[in-house]
Amino acid sequence: MSKYFLPLILTLFAGMSTLLGGFITFFVKRNNLKALSVGLGFSAGVMVYVSLNELMTEAPEMLSAFYSEIPAKALTFGGFTLGIIIAILIDYFIPDHIESDFLNTQSKRCQQRHQIKRAGLITAFAVTLHNFPEGMATFLVSSQDIMLGIPVAIAIAIHNIPEGIAIALPIFNATGKKRLAILYSFLSGISEPIGGIIGMVLLKTIMPAQTVGIMTAAVAGIMVYLSFDTLLPLAREYGENHHVIIGIVSGMLIMSLGLIFL
Repeated sequence: MSKYFLPLILTLFAGMSTLLGGFITFFVKRNNLKALSVGLGFSAGVMVYVSLNELMTEAPEMLSAFYSEIPAKALTFGGFTLGIIIAILIDYFIPDHIESDFLNTQSKRCQQRHQIKRAGLITAFAVTLHNFPEGMATFLVSSQDIMLGIPVAIAIAIHNIPEGIAIALPIFNATGKKRLAILYSFLSGISEPIGGIIGMVLLKTIMPAQTVGIMTAAVAGIMVYLSFDTLLPLAREYGENHHVIIGIVSGMLIMSLGLIFL
């Protein structure tokens, strides 16, 4: 157990950095629609950049340990497509419309808050899925070489901070509850060490190692779909186009700076 103590601490540190992003809600006024528009664009920029620049390059590399180049790329494409299908099912079971009876009795602002909260919850779900293989990777690397695990954990912690912002900002704007926004950031972050432990157990028992690569591509598909289907349309609804662009570019630039340390 002593061998896994420090890797678990490092994985916990990396995951809990999501909380730092959640605390950004203390510096943002509720109902500031311009800030919300930038924030939603920021969330989309973070998720798209991570998906296409990180996850979709990592997935075939993971699979190349088991397959030649073409099958690895084909499985990556299949995983990405599977993620999009999962996102469509999420859309179906968590619809963005509100029942007509509700529409007749509630104000437009209540309807907006419903949409914003839904966006935050879906972002939290996607980030949680993303953190699972990320935690697995941190735990695995750290358990093999603790000196290599430390910079990996720091790098993941840096780029988990904007993910916490992406979760907390819409939740806070929809509910007005900072503690709730931080709670969702915490729950998404804690999935990283939990994912590390569960992932290691599954890999050592029943789950084929190549499943991690397919799952990574699937997470990319989910995040890209939700960014274009949910986050960006809401961002344009609550702000002007240049607010959305500022958010997208900021999210991508901050994520790229974080990934430089990987």
